[in-house]
Amino acid sequence: MVEERKPVIGVLGAGAMGSGIAQVAATHGHSVVLGDAHPAACDAAADRIARSLTREVEKRRLTRDAADTTLERLNLVHLPSAASCDVYASCDLVIEAIVERLDAKREAFQALERVVPRHCVLASNTSSLSIAAIGAACQHPERTLGIHFFNPAPVMPLVEIVPGIQTDNAPLTWSRDIIDSWGKTTVLALDTPGFIVNRVARPYYGEALRILDEGLASASDIDWAMTALGGFRMGPFELMDFIGHDVNYVVTESVWTALHYDPRFKPSLTQRRLLDAGLLGKKSGRGFYNYGPGAERPKAREDAALGSAILNRILAMLINEAIDAVYLRVTTAADVETAMTKGVNYPKGLLAWGEEIGYSTVLAEIDRLHDEYHEDRYRASPLLRRLVRENRSLLR
Repeated sequence: MVEERKPVIGVLGAGAMGSGIAQVAATHGHSVVLGDAHPAACDAAADRIARSLTREVEKRRLTRDAADTTLERLNLVHLPSAASCDVYASCDLVIEAIVERLDAKREAFQALERVVPRHCVLASNTSSLSIAAIGAACQHPERTLGIHFFNPAPVMPLVEIVPGIQTDNAPLTWSRDIIDSWGKTTVLALDTPGFIVNRVARPYYGEALRILDEGLASASDIDWAMTALGGFRMGPFELMDFIGHDVNYVVTESVWTALHYDPRFKPSLTQRRLLDAGLLGKKSGRGFYNYGPGAERPKAREDAALGSAILNRILAMLINEAIDAVYLRVTTAADVETAMTKGVNYPKGLLAWGEEIGYSTVLAEIDRLHDEYHEDRYRASPLLRRLVRENRSLLR
């Protein structure tokens, strides 16, 4: 019996995300073309993948032979110009993972479309840009879509699958089947700013920053409340420092702008000033916290009443956002639960959490904030009000 040929996978962009995606595809038996415009990025990707596979061998999750075979499937290519995209001519799926700029992605898709076969699916790993806008640069936008991995791609299980308004069902289904075959958990998201995770998670940062800006609590107080009382793996400020303010702030601003300056997503000037000053977080040695030699993190007050107030406020905003995502058909109730637990490791699905504490309690907190501030930032989702009025669940 002749074994069916596995699709050839192309990845454009050899940074941390692109090399991670390439590693996942090669590990699952695909020949992979990984290209980048910068020779140093290609060299770094080769080293990054080799070290990652070695760690898998050391942890006995992969044999040395399997790791070597995976490396043999990878073809790293320096792309000195757009014309060099002809190295992707044999690919069945190409995933773009370059800089998060619409003009750059559109140009990349145009260059790829000129050389790939007609059946080849073109996907973007964008975290928040419009798939419709990227695909519109192509003559055949019906074969374009979003395939959004989370960093590090070999480790994180979640992948958001995002059809554009032009995307045909056949390439969408085929691509999702491929990603599922890599052992990933896929969720389907509407082509809206931030998709599921980067939309629903905004209050985790935004409301924490608002509490800090008001002087109600310190960064350490808030991080303590969310980890010690809420069970989150990292508090919002240590997480923003870990992600980097050049990434976290930019995503917040992108979602806010794309959603027509909705006050629920308004960025914080405090975080903006850190970005302006080049204090990007852990990567620069300082952000909300100092990561220099001998630096100690300020201690939290560990006040139970204050901590509960912080947790309840941020959690109510998160649950309201998750419910609103279902209300606006960004995704399904089941997929928003999967996305937030597997994409950002929340301790519970937000809808389940809301039902545990009571949607009426969540609504009361949102309405309390609105009464206090008189800002549209604190508006309850119409679906939340409906759920409370009808005493209804989204999960049963």
